[in-house]
Amino acid sequence: MCYPKFPEECTSLLSKYLTPEVFDVLKDKRTSTGFTLNQAIRSGVEHPDSGIGVYAGDADSYPTFAPLMDPIIEEYHGFKPHSCHKINLKSNHFIPKILDPEGKYILSTRIRVGRNLKGYPLGPGISREQRLEVAQKVRQVLTVLPDDLSGMFYPLSEMEASIKRSLIKDHFLFKEGDRFLEAAGVNRHWPEGRGIFHNKDKNFLVWVNEEDQLRIISMEKGGDISSVYARLLKALRHLETTLEFEFDERLGYITSCPTNLGTAMRASVHIALPKLGERKKQFHRITKKHHLQIRGIHGEHSTSKEGIYDISNKRRLGVTEPQILHDLTEGVYALIHAEKQI
Repeated sequence: MCYPKFPEECTSLLSKYLTPEVFDVLKDKRTSTGFTLNQAIRSGVEHPDSGIGVYAGDADSYPTFAPLMDPIIEEYHGFKPHSCHKINLKSNHFIPKILDPEGKYILSTRIRVGRNLKGYPLGPGISREQRLEVAQKVRQVLTVLPDDLSGMFYPLSEMEASIKRSLIKDHFLFKEGDRFLEAAGVNRHWPEGRGIFHNKDKNFLVWVNEEDQLRIISMEKGGDISSVYARLLKALRHLETTLEFEFDERLGYITSCPTNLGTAMRASVHIALPKLGERKKQFHRITKKHHLQIRGIHGEHSTSKEGIYDISNKRRLGVTEPQILHDLTEGVYALIHAEKQI
């Protein structure tokens, strides 16, 4: 394995921190499941336009490749190597402002968390058999959720065309991973072992074996963040009675991408800001102040349509869940205020 050459215009954190010295230290190392540095950096090497460029193949990837992982984590999250993450999954610690009582700006609210089962490799390193085993375990647990969360599980490999059309219409269906995930090895054996669950009211959803083994999602139209969060917490408590998730005392919940560590939580709103969207500097100044990021309505690497944006927390590690929701509510309040002023 040779040291990769990055083009001059490459600004990924991989290209910044994978120095020849770090490469020489790590190039022959393997994790406890046999995951290698070559596998960890493949996506960022093949796609120099990556923002990060590194994926973990198992929980052991973070300590094994620490000389590379730690500075990436520190720069993205502002999280020092000696720091420890703390969780705070208690609904009574979060009392949001009423952000958009007239419903003029916020179209919908969504909060999701990523989770991976303890004892299994992550998406880039998991085998076909292990992925199928994970899907079966999760499917069994999803069949015994309480009434307001109960629903149906749809395996992607067995999905009928009518169900597929319905899930696409509701923006539920996740597609085969993008080119970054493809290079990382996440898309192997597609669509085996993948599936989607949603409840009867279509405000609770679980993606199985997408980028992480579980993406647990609570959502609804409008801006009632408190209601969406309470539903998510209820679902997590039920799932945790049967499933044990991969958790590290320092890094929190373990995920395949370093950007999702810690809470592994992404809280977001789809919000109409057509006027502010034309004032890029002001828009970015507000979101940066409140630790938020701007995406298009179709998620990462997409663009805005008709002045509608996906606004979500950037920080996940080293902050608690209520702090994330505070960042979002304060930031969205500031964005709406700016839109009104314009």
